[in-house]
Amino acid sequence: MQHVKVPQDRIGVLIGDGGETMREIERRAEVRLDIDSETGAVAIDSVGDPVAGLVAPDIVRAIGRGFPPEAALSLLENDVRMFDLIDLGEQTRNKNDLHRQKGRLIGENGRTRELMEELTGANVVIYGSTLGIIGQPEEVEAVRRAVGMLLDGAPHGAVYSFLERKHNELTRGFDPHLSG
Repeated sequence: MQHVKVPQDRIGVLIGDGGETMREIERRAEVRLDIDSETGAVAIDSVGDPVAGLVAPDIVRAIGRGFPPEAALSLLENDVRMFDLIDLGEQTRNKNDLHRQKGRLIGENGRTRELMEELTGANVVIYGSTLGIIGQPEEVEAVRRAVGMLLDGAPHGAVYSFLERKHNELTRGFDPHLSG
């Protein structure tokens, strides 16, 4: 049995309309969820395929960190998707710095976050003091690098150029031996 804590305002999303999301997670990940809606504690008990059961805590965590259930459930797909979480609170000095850095990561009208998604193919969600990523390992790594660049103060243009290069590598099956 595994335990995950979900923020209070995300419990309803985890449970879903009439328990629909919870039942979908249980069915597809072959687990039983015991959700304490008072504390946000979620107990996850594997009842079927142990490999699918291992992914269930990440599905619950992803929903808890702001992902829509469909994106979180994509972790069960057979294309080696992974969930990664960056704690922005660890990368910032105080609340004002956190707020400023979140603004840099989101961008004007959400454009920077959108570009991270469009150019890498990963799902990116900023919630509270975290940035969550769901995607294939190389997509997640590209987002992680872009986030690191922004947190280190790189100009947005430089980050967008990096993301464009990564996009081209990811879409054409980059061969490092052919680059000069």
